[in-house]
This record gives sequence, C-alpha cells and structure tokens, in this order.
Amino acid sequence: MATFKKAATTQQRWRNFGCRKSVAVSLVVSVIAPLLFLAGRAGSFTSAFGHKEFTTDWASTLSHSESTRKLSALEQNFPQEALKAASTDPEPLNLNIVGQDLSSSLIQEETIDVSRTDATSYQQEDPAEHTADKLEEQKLALRTSSSEEQRDTPDNSVVGGQHDGPQLLQVKVSDSGADQIGKEESNAKENPVPEPNRRKEKKGSIHDSLIRALRDQLIMGKAYATLAQAQNNLRLLQELKVQTKEIQEILLEAETDSELPNSARSKIKYMGEILERAKAQHYDCTAMVKKLRAMLHATEQEGRMLKKQSVFLSQLAAKTIPKGLHCLSMRLSVEFYSLPPESRELPHQENLEDPNLYHYALFSDNVLATSVVINSTVSTAKDPRRHVFHLVTDKLNYGAMKMWFLANPPKGATVDVQNIDDFKWLNSSYCPVLRQLESVTMKEYYFRSNNPSVATGLKYRNPKYLSMLNHLRFYLPEIYPKLDKILFLDDDIVVQKDLTPLWSINLRGNVNGAVETCGASFHRFDKYLNFSNPLISKSFDPNACGWAYGMNIFDLRQWRDKDITGIYHRWQDMNEDRTLWKLGTLPPGLITFYNLTYSLNKHWHVLGLGYNSEVKSKDIHSAAVIHYNGNMKPWLEIGMAKYKHYWSRHVMFDHPYLQQCNINE
Repeated sequence: MATFKKAATTQQRWRNFGCRKSVAVSLVVSVIAPLLFLAGRAGSFTSAFGHKEFTTDWASTLSHSESTRKLSALEQNFPQEALKAASTDPEPLNLNIVGQDLSSSLIQEETIDVSRTDATSYQQEDPAEHTADKLEEQKLALRTSSSEEQRDTPDNSVVGGQHDGPQLLQVKVSDSGADQIGKEESNAKENPVPEPNRRKEKKGSIHDSLIRALRDQLIMGKAYATLAQAQNNLRLLQELKVQTKEIQEILLEAETDSELPNSARSKIKYMGEILERAKAQHYDCTAMVKKLRAMLHATEQEGRMLKKQSVFLSQLAAKTIPKGLHCLSMRLSVEFYSLPPESRELPHQENLEDPNLYHYALFSDNVLATSVVINSTVSTAKDPRRHVFHLVTDKLNYGAMKMWFLANPPKGATVDVQNIDDFKWLNSSYCPVLRQLESVTMKEYYFRSNNPSVATGLKYRNPKYLSMLNHLRFYLPEIYPKLDKILFLDDDIVVQKDLTPLWSINLRGNVNGAVETCGASFHRFDKYLNFSNPLISKSFDPNACGWAYGMNIFDLRQWRDKDITGIYHRWQDMNEDRTLWKLGTLPPGLITFYNLTYSLNKHWHVLGLGYNSEVKSKDIHSAAVIHYNGNMKPWLEIGMAKYKHYWSRHVMFDHPYLQQCNINE
C-alpha cells in the first residue's frame, strides 16, 4: 500500500510538472519488462495443456510445489482463451478477457472449476485511467505471494495452506460452490494430506466396482445372447452363454470385491472383449431397447409370481399340521382310549371352581404347544399347587390332551380338559359365528377355489378362523360361571416369570387387562376396522390404540354386569357380510372391549416372535410372557431359529412318544 501511495504521489507530481514521458519510461523498465518475461514463460503452459503434467520450466518459474499443484488444477479447468492470451497479452493471465466465474481462486484452492459463464462477473477498469495503479498492485501481489511462501515453507513445499496476502487472480466464487469451498478449506487446514495420498483416497472411494462391472456384464451378456440366437450366430451365442454362466457362479459366491477370486479381473477383461465383438455384430439400438424392456417386464412378472407363491406357501405351512404332531396326537389317543374309564380322570378336580386359586383358560388342539404353556407357567410359579389350568379342545384331540397330562402331570398344578362338543348351549341359534359358518356365502368364501377373493383373503382361510376354539374366548362367563377372574393364554406363548401378580392388579372397573400394541401409527383401530362404513366411523376413534390377545386378565364379574357377550353378538350379527371387518377374533375383540380395556405394562407381554426378526433381546429377557404370534410358530420348520430355544427348552424331547414320532430339537 505504501508503494501504491508512493507511486500515486509520484504520478501526481509528474503530472503537475508535465513529465508524463519520463513516467512511462520508468514504468516500462521497472514493471512491464518483468511481467512480459513472466508471460513469455507461460508459453510452456500453453504448449503443455494437453498433457497430464505441466512442464518443468513453468514449475521452476514459481519454485514452489504449492504453486505447481494449484496451476495443475488449471490444466483441466482453465479456459482455452485465457491460455492463448497468456502468450500474447502483456498482462499476466488477465481473466477480464474470459468473463467466466470460477469456483475458487488460485491461492485459496488447489482445484479450480469453471462453474458458469457470466460476462458481468468481472468489472473491467479503464486502462487509460488506472494503468499505473493496476500494474503496481499486481507487481506487489507477486512479491507478497512469493515472500509468504518462502517464509512459511522452507522446504519449498506447501500442504493445504491458505495465504492472507493479495490474490494473484481475482475471481468471483460461485454461490453454489461457496459452502463446499469453505468446508474443503477447513478440512485442508485440520487434516493436511499430501497430494499422492489424496489420489489414493479418491480411487479407493469407489466400493465394489468389480462386482458392479460383473453384474453389468451379466445383463448385457444375456441381452446379446438373445440377439445372437435370433440371428443364428451360434458361435457368439455359445461364448456368451459360457461366460454368463461363469459370472453367475462368481456372483453367487461373492458380494464384495474382497470376496472375488483372483481370476475375476481376467474374467471381466475377457467378457468385455466378447461384448465388444457382440456389439460390433449386433449393435442395434432399437433392438437392444426392445430386448431390455422385454427382459425387465419378464423379471417383474417373475418377481410378482414368486411373491405370490411365497405368500401362499407361507400360509400353507402355517396351517398345515406337522407330521410329528399328528403322530403324537394319534398315539396318545390310542393310549387314552385303551385305559379303563376309571383311570381316565385327572387329579385335583376339586380345585376347578375355587375362586381363591389362580385360574387359566387355554383353548387349543395342539398337545405339544399346550404342554409348553403349562410347563413354563408352572416352572416360574412360586406355588404351583395354587394354579389351575382349564383346557378346552376339540373331539379329535380330547383323548390325546388328557392322556398327555395323565402321563405327565405338572408339578402340583391342577389341569382340567374339556371337549368343546360337550357345550350343548354353544349352537347356531345362540352363537352368530356358528350360524354364519353354516351359511352358503361363508362356505363359498372358504371352499370355492375359483373365488377371486381367495387370493386376496388367503390369510383368513386359515382353519383357526373356522374353529370355534378361536371364538370361545368371548364365552368365558358361560364356561366358568363360578369364577371371578381368569387369565386367558394363547397356545403359542412361553411364560418366563411368575404371573400371580396379575390377579392383584386393579382394573379400575374395566373388563379386560391387556398390553397395548400401538406405536406411532401401527396397530390402531383403523388398521383392523373398516372406517369407510358409517357404523364403524361414528362409533369408534380410528386412532384408538389396539391391544393384544395372548395374555389377558378378565374380570368375569364386570363381564357379566356389562353383558360383554351380548355386545359381541350384536356386532357379529351386523358383520354377517364381512363389511365391518374381516374374519378373526381381534377386530371383534377391539370393538367388544372398546373403552373397557386396562393397559398393562408392556413387560408383561412381548409379541412378534412369530414374524418379527428384530425383537430386541433385552425386551425378550425382561418379558413375563413372550408370544410367537404370526405364521412362524416355533414348532414349525419355518419358525425363526433365533427364537426357538425359548420354546424348545420346555419340551421333553427325551419322552418316548416324542422320540417315536421323530419330534426332535
């Protein structure tokens, strides 16, 4: 600045004295001549522009590796017009002739990008008015930059630095790149990295490029194979088939580049050569586009078909009785009916109506699953003698269920087994569900294979929806008229803690005590009920929280007072055409016990082990009851292995009946 003021003062003094010619001569000698020399050296920069590295002459002119690296960035991004002007214009690399915005200045950034063309980005000054000032300023910039670099980096190497002095090139930073430039400058200050290492990092940032290349080659190989076959090019067709098969085998074994065999690169190279030959012989844009579209359409169709098959097979596996369980039931039934009548009764029948004991209701036709529920409950109970289990099953499994508990009585607990066919009061004149199951429309819905609703309602064709054992939970006061409280359990649960505290919970006038299952937007009423129907929309809140069956404590006195079974019957009658909800027991349960359910602590009942592979281990271990709700039951082959051991540890796999029926862990 002092030099600038001095030059300005000198200029004014010479103007006053009329000695303009002397000033021009001194400027030529002291300023323009060195700059012309520097511009002449820029000729090597122009000649080397097509190569990856600049010439040694240009690098030696600045004598610093930092300047060399920054100018190397100009090699790919600097406008050609500026380079041509460098050898002809007496000014050093003047950007005024280009009129383009660059993403950073030469001194502040190691790379310069041409972001846009804007003739107004640089305001040109009047040469006649400011020539002397401008030349002095540029000369000072060169000297300042050189002295700063020499002082900061004695070894003539600058890494990630930033200069505070005047910039050699005055450029306008584009708005879109300003934030990014700031981040890069900050990172360069905090984590300086030598240039060779930077190149290695950029190269290594592309993950699994070989895998992607193989997949691309596989797609193109299949497409060209089809075209080669259409044009009867058998030799090319054979080569493509062999190579695509080998690539498929490689991709089956490897998912990342690190897992690829050593021969992968040679395979890619060889397949690339074949594809080039195929491209030369069969490159037809229209044909290729049509073929690729056809392949995409066929793949989508196949994906949809496989998805439907998966759903069907999953539902089929869920409702199919495993061979071992069928064998167990048959053997136990034969053994039971071979006993004399006086030996068929279970012990401790006097406890069945004692309201001071802990009573459980369990409705199932699965002997093995029922035994796990009772064994796990008794093993965690503080006093098993005070626990009474009321089992209800169908006629086919009645003998097997009784025989199992006659041969394997739980430790001190009471077990009673009833046959649902003995409930004479449970008939179609009293029960709407039985009446609906006997109707023609319901039979057509379930058993007509050409019914279009079969595909969409496959889930609801599970036999459990046809069994009255599933709907018996709405008739607890009729089945146990002398009990005041009862704990309802599903047969796909495992008890891990003592459940007796549930009987001391104050339900605050409610009928049902259950764990709520709603999250942010899941398992609320609108997921189960048809709120487009006015009967539903005017009676219930769509955001009301759902709850779970599987472990429910019922106050039977409140049940009788509020006529819960009557409420259930009325809604079932209104849903005869299945427009309010689909089949099942949870939707009518939500309706029947609406505003009559007390929310239990979530640790009493953890769900999802039959469909959710991401249930947290800490939630499972802290739960009193874990529930395998879903299709993947632990006694099925499709059950999730990570959860099976919680269930299987309560199965007596060494029992003779289980071994004879090949029921193994």
